Amino acid sequence: MEEEKSFSDICGGRLALRRRYYSPYCREFGLSSPRLSLRSLTAVTCAVWLVAYGLFTLCENSMILSAAIFITIIGLLGYLHFVKIDQETLLIIDSLGIQMTSSYASGKESTTFIEMDKVKDVIINEAIYMQKVIYYLCILLKDPGKPHEISQVVPVFQSAKPRLDCLIEVYRSCQEILAHQKATSTSP
Repeated sequence: MEEEKSFSDICGGRLALRRRYYSPYCREFGLSSPRLSLRSLTAVTCAVWLVAYGLFTLCENSMILSAAIFITIIGLLGYLHFVKIDQETLLIIDSLGIQMTSSYASGKESTTFIEMDKVKDVIINEAIYMQKVIYYLCILLKDPGKPHEISQVVPVFQSAKPRLDCLIEVYRSCQEILAHQKATSTSP
């Protein structure tokens, strides 16, 4: 079963939360942010090229125009490949673990997998960001030497920065799966 719902990020931008239920104990959540705006891309490109043309008229050196074109193209490719994330997904499987995937605008994907026996809990935490209090979902990892303590906090949906209402939906679903996993791992 798949359903999609619309939410906002912390800046008011639109996000789409896609939920897939593969089984009662296997769920996937995908947060998609808007694609790169052609209007903003055109504005930045024009601004860089106008500054380069102004410098060209002052210096009468064609290398300035060539450098501006080269820098713009390299900058855009770098932005699409390393910065602009189109979609972030969280796949949680009861007996296996949690997989987080970030899909970049260039098509590159980055995946992190956490085994379920390393997961202590999934929580919603708060932080101060740009003079605002924001909420974020994070995975608490057990300390291997001291299982009652936390060794690491892994934030989820770092790029999308969804608001609390979106995080609560993902949190509740994760808690259902974690509760089932804890119940089955403690029963003989």
